Amino acid sequence: MDRTNRNTALASAFVEELARCGLRRAVIAPGSRSTPLALALWREPALEATVSVDERSAGFFALGAAHASGRPVAVLCTSGTAAANLHPAVCEADEGGVPLLVLTADRPPELRGIGAGQTIDQLKLYGSAARWFCEAGTHEADDAGLLHMRATACRAWAAAAGDPRPGPVHVNLSWRDPLGPEPHPEDLTATSELALEGRGGRPLTEVPRGGGPAPSPAMVDVMAGHVRDCTRGLIVCGRQPDPALAEPVAALARAAGYPIVAEPTSQLRLGPHGRDLVISAYDVITHVGSEALEPEFIIRFGDMPTSKALRAWLARLGEVPQVVVDASFGWNLPTRAAVVVVRTDPIALASALASAVDEGERGSWAAGWTAADMAAAEAVAAELEAVADPSEPAIHAALGELYRDGDLVYTASSMPIRDQEMFLRPAPSAVRFLANRGANGIDGLVSSGIGAAAATGAPTWIVTGDLGLHHDSNALAALTHAATPVRIVVLHNDGGGIFELLPQAGQLERSEFEALLATPVGLDVGKLAALHGVRHERVERIEDLRQSASAGTALIEVPVDRQADAELRRRLTAAGATAVAEALR
Repeated sequence: MDRTNRNTALASAFVEELARCGLRRAVIAPGSRSTPLALALWREPALEATVSVDERSAGFFALGAAHASGRPVAVLCTSGTAAANLHPAVCEADEGGVPLLVLTADRPPELRGIGAGQTIDQLKLYGSAARWFCEAGTHEADDAGLLHMRATACRAWAAAAGDPRPGPVHVNLSWRDPLGPEPHPEDLTATSELALEGRGGRPLTEVPRGGGPAPSPAMVDVMAGHVRDCTRGLIVCGRQPDPALAEPVAALARAAGYPIVAEPTSQLRLGPHGRDLVISAYDVITHVGSEALEPEFIIRFGDMPTSKALRAWLARLGEVPQVVVDASFGWNLPTRAAVVVVRTDPIALASALASAVDEGERGSWAAGWTAADMAAAEAVAAELEAVADPSEPAIHAALGELYRDGDLVYTASSMPIRDQEMFLRPAPSAVRFLANRGANGIDGLVSSGIGAAAATGAPTWIVTGDLGLHHDSNALAALTHAATPVRIVVLHNDGGGIFELLPQAGQLERSEFEALLATPVGLDVGKLAALHGVRHERVERIEDLRQSASAGTALIEVPVDRQADAELRRRLTAAGATAVAEALR
């Protein structure tokens, strides 16, 4: 603990407890009012501190680091609108269940509401998006004050980490002058060893947590009975960050004879686990909606996949028992069709069910799904090969062949995540896929990806459109904090490609559509790269993508035509649907 003055003692006691709880990374957006806490974070030996001058980028950098590491990351800002700039990242952390410690400096109460500079109402600034809010208050460096700061840090850590559901926690910390380390040793009046030192190497208060309660034998017996009774079952796997879930789910699928509908962010689309039952063309298959492939029992792990066709199909199967396994106390039920939500460790449950269900002859059920999947994939691949110019679907298919063991892929919402879901085929590479699919915004995506790269040290791909890059171009300054290659693939269609698929594209005059929805910004990716000293590669042919991506950190720009790609997606869906119908005859 730093005993220089009152503020240094209180701030360092707070940070000391966070470090003892397990905090290892902090992102600091500089400012005057936050000086006591910034110095405490910067000087704490257990922490790696990153400085970001843009608060919005800082928030998403911390979010990406927390998402990738699975443990809380702290982000600190000064008072005023600086704190408001963290709000988008807080919303994503809330909806996505990402552990985030948001620390906002503030003026003391006597300077609020009287016109003092850089002051807004920061109390419960993030509303219901925060798992817990604490106005830490102003205190003396006495026994009560130091114990309060230590206890507040422990509670903030526990709430962010998951007590019960991981997410953002907001602690608002007021500081009176002096803000810097001006010596006032007389300020420290505490005498209690617990207040001064805490519990040594342990936190003042611990809240141990695991991956969720282990499934009871009764739960396993009941679910195993359903699996044995229902030969026409389906496993649906949506976004979840843990690669360790892949092998137990694959084992369950083999034992039950159930196909696995798996989007990339489930960590089951790619990897060394068994993939013979992994279905990737489910958007096309469920678009066809064959009765021959309708299940009588569904188990879902993770969030609901992105595919609109899949969601609509599952909603139509409302009478089919659907079990959702969710240990993080979320409520991700957009189809409202689940019969039960199981709060248990998904890895333990999948492993137990795989052991409890005897592998045996399960008929042609899974074979029908795999045949439909292969037929759709081959039809789509043939259609793509007939198109000479680069397209967004073709780029995602090509990237799948470039990903290597240990890579991390952070994908933008809007069109990139949907094209990745539709056109990335299963492969053996151990690749981890992340995306900000809680609030589904495109803002902060580049910062999140760089934060994930910095937190994990994994070679990282960030896949985004030009609007996503434009929204977060300040993030390129953070590339200096990543010691690993970060390849930012920019699908440059000069606007929002997803809007070409909406009804408004045919309902508005083209000039109105371009101005109000497509919003072309004329981004010059080369000049943006030069501004930040980042290597820029412009890829005109799909076959050149491999060479451009092989030389480390770069902005890799692939120009595409969004109107042509919209029409291409329609042709790909039609070709796949025809192939599925023929395969099922």
